[in-house]
This record gives sequence, structure tokens and C-alpha cells, in this order.
Amino acid sequence: MKKIFLAGLLFLFSALVTQAQTKLPNNFFFTTLNNGLQVLVIEDNSVAVATIEIAVHNGSFTEDSQYNGLSHLYEHMFFKANKDIPSQELYLKRLSELGITLGPSANGTTSEERVNYFITLSSAKLDEGLKFMNSAIRYPLFLPEEMKKENPVVDGEFQRGESSPAFGLFQDFNKNMWGDLATRKNAIGIHDIILTATPEKMRIIQGKYYSPNNSLLTIAGDVKHDEVFAKVKALYGDWQSSGFDPIAKYPIPEFKPLTENKTFVTLSPNARMPMVMMGWHGPDTRNDVKATYAADVFSFIVSQSASKFQQQLVDSGLAYQVSFGYQTCKYVGPIQLFLFPNT
Repeated sequence: MKKIFLAGLLFLFSALVTQAQTKLPNNFFFTTLNNGLQVLVIEDNSVAVATIEIAVHNGSFTEDSQYNGLSHLYEHMFFKANKDIPSQELYLKRLSELGITLGPSANGTTSEERVNYFITLSSAKLDEGLKFMNSAIRYPLFLPEEMKKENPVVDGEFQRGESSPAFGLFQDFNKNMWGDLATRKNAIGIHDIILTATPEKMRIIQGKYYSPNNSLLTIAGDVKHDEVFAKVKALYGDWQSSGFDPIAKYPIPEFKPLTENKTFVTLSPNARMPMVMMGWHGPDTRNDVKATYAADVFSFIVSQSASKFQQQLVDSGLAYQVSFGYQTCKYVGPIQLFLFPNT
């Protein structure tokens, strides 16, 4: 199903529905529970399966240097013991009973401005799937023994990333683009913070951000929206609202605009050929939603193999490969150019 697309755009979608009262496609249905939980149902009866996804306004944009990387660690702990499934063995057993397969990313992803979790199962088991996700999102245990096992697993992802020749370049790029707020754009985190994370820090993150009024629940597939809304209200309706807007209570610092051109050189023993990056501060959804669409369309056009940009760099032989992209964000969306020059 289209979960990669959904993970990146669901919060933008809900914001647009609220602000502009956009007419939804005929198979899209949206509501908000009394506790603030936003619920989106997408009906598609082509295959007898359903995907359940929960997205939370959390990510590296909420992290200072003492918490950098812990939104990602929290994502991993979502797929561990909770009040209703109190051990990892029982958790895996329940996954098998429901016919859920965890992918390489363990069915969760963390970016700068959201963390999302998803499962796909037979639509006949939708009720059980909703209960499964309800237990995981609301009642995690954060067992110390599981934390000890998972901390190095998450840090291992970091280490694998460091083996890439481009890793150091991207890290230096972020430091130059975002200055003293670079952690807010660094979802992978900091080694020591990840390795020394505690259940107490997980609870702090949960208390700040894991509330229904800061979350979006999406059910897509062979379902009926009116039945799903009723099921969700019955199961998630008593999830207590935090009573505050987390982003208002814990404000995200504003990124300082770039006032001059910056250049830097990154040396990497892993690199076998040069790489070049260029970046700009692009538009964001708080200040100019229309410009974010323009940036998306422009970067798509420029990235096409038939574009003059590609022809003059790649077809001409000046570069082996070039990419140009924009990332939609609420807090400054970066525009990036990355290329391998032909030396």
C-alpha cells in the first residue's frame, strides 16, 4: 500500500483539510475525536487487506543535544512490550497470530518532523489490529532489559550510516545549514545520547508528544469508513488528551536565515570519488504552503532525465549523476543539490 507516501504527507494533508476545508477524494473520510485524535479513512476494496498507521508530531525538530536521536529510539521501543503484551516473546507471537510481518525498518520511520508506525493485515482482522496498535501507542512499558538491548541496535544503524562515503558530507552540510540548531535536523542522533538513553527519558518524550491531540490515525484498505470511525471512537475515545499543544508548550526554535554563502570541504577515507552538495533554505508550510508545492514541482521537473539541467550536467559528461530535491517541512524545508562530478 502507499504507506511511504502517507508517512510523509499525512500531517500536511490534515492541516490543509482544517485550514482550507479542501474537498476530499470520494474515498477519503476525515474526522477528529473529542480528545483531539485526527482520524483518516481511505477506502480501497481492491484487496482484502488494511493498513493501520499512527503518525505523531515528534522527531528531531523537538530534540536538543540532550535528546538528539531519542525520537528514533522511541520508534524502536514502540515494537516492544506493553501493558497488554508484556514481553517481546509474546509480542512476536501476537504478530504471527495477526499475520503481520515487520519490515527492515520494523514498520516505523523517524524524520525531522514526524514519527510513524504502521501494520498491514487482513481486513478481517481489523478489530484486532486496532487493539494491537492502541496497546502499543498508549501503554509501552520501556523495560530496562529491552532498552539495554535496543540502544546498541539503534546506534548500530548510526554506525552503518557512518560507513557511507557521503555520511560525513551530509553531517557537515547540516551543521553549516542549521548552525547551533543542527540537532533539530539530525534524526539519526548522537552516539552517547543513544547509548545512555533510559526508560525515564522515554517517559518524558511520551508525556510531551504521545497524546491523541498530537497524533493522526489512518486506516486504509478494504474497510468502510462509518464502521471504522465507530470502532476507533470506542477504542481510542478514552485516550486522554494532554490538554496542551506540545509545539506551543515546547516551542521549536526558529532557524536563522542564511545571510551569506558558506563553503566547506569534507575529507573522508571512505570516499573514492568526489561529491558535491549545495543547499538553500526553502519554503515551509507555516508561512507559504503554495510555495512548498511550487518547490516540489520545480524539483520534480529538474530531476527528470529530459530536463535541460540533467542534459547539461549528465548527458554532457560533466557529472556521472545529479539529484535535486526539496523536502516539505513546517520549519524550513531544505532544497538540496547533490552530484558526482566527472573528474
